[in-house]
Amino acid sequence: MVTRIRAFGPVAARIVAALFGGYALAALSGVAVLALPVSKLQAVIAGMLASFLIWAGAVVWVFAARSAARAWAGLLIAAAPLLAAAWSVW
Repeated sequence: MVTRIRAFGPVAARIVAALFGGYALAALSGVAVLALPVSKLQAVIAGMLASFLIWAGAVVWVFAARSAARAWAGLLIAAAPLLAAAWSVW
């Protein structure tokens, strides 16, 4: 029973990273695209379209990484410049 829980821990961490980390990354990209020098309407549409691709890419990255810690680290590294761009818009 304990080995079963230990085996499920990294998988659960990856699932959480894919769902919530990927969503956060996609949401940040949707806001960060407003910093581009285009009209607000074009930026919103581009952000919505890009967010689907970014979330799908984040899910692929999370399950392709060697460990759950690397998956989380990759999401955080990707979120840092997006957070800076999104912060400039707020």
